[in-house]
Amino acid sequence: MKLELPARVQQKLDELPDQPGCYQMRDENDRILYVGKALVLRQRVRSYFQPSAVHVPRIQEMVDKVREITWWVTRTEMEALILENDLIKRHQPRYNVLLKDDKQYPYIKVNWQNDFPKVELVRQMIDDGARYYGPFTGARAVYQTLEGLRRVFPYLDCERTIDGQDARPCLYYDMKLCGGPCIGAQNRAEYRDGIQQFMDFMEGETDGALARLEKQMQNAAELFNFELAAIYRDRIKAAQRIVAQQQVVGVSQEDEDVVSIAQDVKSADTVVQVLFVRKGRLTGKENFVLEGASVAESNDETLGALIGTFIQRYYDSAATIPPRLLVQFLPGDHKLLEAWLRQKRGGRFELRMPRRGKKRNLIDLAERNAAEHLRVQQAQWAVDTNRQTQSIAELQESLHLIQAPARIECFDISTLHGTNTVGSMVVFAKGAPLKSAYKRFKIRGKGSQGEPDDFASMREMLRRRFRRAVEEKETGPRGHPGDKARTSDDQWRILPDLVIVDGGKGQLSVAVEVLEEFDLLDRVPLVGLAKREEEVFLPRRSDPIWLKRGSQALYLVQRIRDEAHRFAITYHRTLRGKSQTHSALDDVPGIGPTRRKALLQFFSGDVERIRAATLEELQAVPGMNRRAAQAVKEHL
Repeated sequence: MKLELPARVQQKLDELPDQPGCYQMRDENDRILYVGKALVLRQRVRSYFQPSAVHVPRIQEMVDKVREITWWVTRTEMEALILENDLIKRHQPRYNVLLKDDKQYPYIKVNWQNDFPKVELVRQMIDDGARYYGPFTGARAVYQTLEGLRRVFPYLDCERTIDGQDARPCLYYDMKLCGGPCIGAQNRAEYRDGIQQFMDFMEGETDGALARLEKQMQNAAELFNFELAAIYRDRIKAAQRIVAQQQVVGVSQEDEDVVSIAQDVKSADTVVQVLFVRKGRLTGKENFVLEGASVAESNDETLGALIGTFIQRYYDSAATIPPRLLVQFLPGDHKLLEAWLRQKRGGRFELRMPRRGKKRNLIDLAERNAAEHLRVQQAQWAVDTNRQTQSIAELQESLHLIQAPARIECFDISTLHGTNTVGSMVVFAKGAPLKSAYKRFKIRGKGSQGEPDDFASMREMLRRRFRRAVEEKETGPRGHPGDKARTSDDQWRILPDLVIVDGGKGQLSVAVEVLEEFDLLDRVPLVGLAKREEEVFLPRRSDPIWLKRGSQALYLVQRIRDEAHRFAITYHRTLRGKSQTHSALDDVPGIGPTRRKALLQFFSGDVERIRAATLEELQAVPGMNRRAAQAVKEHL
């Protein structure tokens, strides 16, 4: 069945070329939703809109919003990859997998282009002749690193013009954290020699840096400058403490990065860990959180694709690239990535997935640490009550609610051409998901009869949910046939402090009708969340409310909506999978799993042979009787 696409989108799909390039998906306001690359643009872009395409909720939501497609044709896939990186970095499209807050990652900058290089923390690399190290995941860790190194290799970080003529130094000179070139205590060559040792240490040349400190200490002692020798002695001890924290992981003097990944498929929380090995010594590690990394199924292929995406995002702006990269899973386009990194590095480069030996042990180490970091992060997110309290307070204020929405219920519909239509109800209590209270609905009415009708489906789901809230325990069915109150489940009787329906004014109007039907509209606050602009609609109000961008309230509402969508689409896929393996015998009264299996085995799995069989032949099947045989003849 062909999907009904906007005319403009269909036109663009027909015009796509059979060439490599980069494409952009845009919404009706011409905002960029997604950027991708392709070896064959026509084949890749059209795959998003195939009826058989199965996307994770995030990508499906993106596809539903697409109203325009633009592209650039490139000569090679390599050019497409470089262009894709540039566009993603520039536009930060919402539906691309991104490094969390990747614009804010700090670097250590050594202003080597100056006579007296200053060391500082910066947020962006520019081509100015300076030396950069990073990116790192947090400024706090960078400051701690610099604090330790400054005790070994004193450096400038002030704004003074250094001419050696200042009358007095700053406090850092007295603290032995600066050599005092401002007062002439160090000349240009001496200061730059210390900064060179700093850079060597940052690049893994720890043995060489320690040897130079040892020599400087010995020279000072030979000149009977014991005070200076003592300073070098203390610096050596500080450097040795840093080196002692660096694990030796190889016998050869190799430089390589090790990349591993950990993901919780249910929540889509994803962490990538990078281990930095320099001269055979593990010098550091960084953990990165990926946003938008949800996958339908976690396997070697999907995790390899996420590692490939991370490699593109991270090493496009990395200060240094080692000659070898070890990965837990190989990306599908690893040959292209290897060629790209070789080109960026300007020398030999190797991308490998080790399967045994010491390098495999490094992968295992990174994998264990990534999983542990993810566990700690999730625990931290789960107990971050301050953030949850703030989000609830902001939401209460923005929506002008009388009381804080301690219990929020969100409803969503999932269907494919009106088949296997389902609804989901997710519950958030005090800003956190309450999964024990989640409910799912198999739509039985108009919305499930071949033609998609989101309004009818939403109406049925809401009526079934709120009917159970108002019915007394002794009452029987009301309204919808067979929709009997589940008197054993008191969860149904808990009224929410806020109801969110996924959709705009239409879905909100349906929800208003249902709550009015059960006299709940004045007791249960209600809003509709439109996907297009993240607009929030309120009953009896024509203009929408926009929650402040970046606010905890908006984050909470988006998280609740995304969870409802995930829960709905998961149930929908389950039903769709079952329907694809549905047998005609499933609809025959009196034929359960045991008899169905016996019939299929007896007739070699051929339903046509079962249909053509006589009553006597059917009765001869183990477990069958005359009544069951007659049911088969009547219903097949």
